[in-house]
Amino acid sequence: MQIKVSSVEGNTQKLDGGAMFGNAPRAVWEKWIPADDRGRIPLSCRCLLVQMDNKNILVEAGIGAFFEPKLADRFGVQNSDRHMLLENLAAKGLEPEDIDYVLLSHLHFDHAGGLLPSYKEMQAGNQELVFPKAKFLVGEKAWERAIDPHPRDRASFIPLLNQKLEESGRLEILKQQEWQTYDNFHFFLSNGHTPGQYISILQGQNKKIAFCGDLIPGKAWMHIPITMGYDRFPELLIDEKKEFYQLMQAENDLLFFTHDPEFAAATFMQDEKGKIQAKDCFAQLDAVSI
Repeated sequence: MQIKVSSVEGNTQKLDGGAMFGNAPRAVWEKWIPADDRGRIPLSCRCLLVQMDNKNILVEAGIGAFFEPKLADRFGVQNSDRHMLLENLAAKGLEPEDIDYVLLSHLHFDHAGGLLPSYKEMQAGNQELVFPKAKFLVGEKAWERAIDPHPRDRASFIPLLNQKLEESGRLEILKQQEWQTYDNFHFFLSNGHTPGQYISILQGQNKKIAFCGDLIPGKAWMHIPITMGYDRFPELLIDEKKEFYQLMQAENDLLFFTHDPEFAAATFMQDEKGKIQAKDCFAQLDAVSI
């Protein structure tokens, strides 16, 4: 079976650099990603398009354009009056009804908000999910977290989205196990960033590609000790990174980054000191066979 993967950009955003690099000082992280005059760094909300067996599978949906203007400014959402994920899918010849599945690592707004229409459309009365035929897959623990969040991360979830997913009749909740298999996908359970995050790992004929979600948001976070201030359990996340790297083949398998402002994917290697580093980096993927 031929499997092709592509990166699809959604709306980008800007968040506080100190929050994104919680345990690294600014003098260090600003060399990796420079901040603006408000201390914010640019972040992609990139999705992975998998095309196989006559199916179009989207891994995540990005932040979208659902925020009202005040909140869009707070979270630095760029082109907040346009749904960039849908525009960029259209540029690849795909309409919303062409998407068969959406795999959701977790339900924070910057990973799932793109399932909702734009703010302008919702103000006009349209509150339906933008992919009218897709099945939506999310882990059991991540779903439980979304519908009953902790006060610390309550603002990261979208109650309207939870409601619409339930009402759609197309929500499929993956039961809570460390490993699940779905077609050619395996799911690695990671609880360090948020309880129940599933990292999607797609096995191709020649290599694997892993949608790293918020386990490894981008190239700068590949180094095992680097975590975010948003991570619920940073030490656990570090342990999960170690385990995750053992599942992937160095210098061959692809790590896919949702938040890296420059690179969509990279292979990795371990240097003589044991540090994980990017080897080959790719700004985008365009119907790459794996």
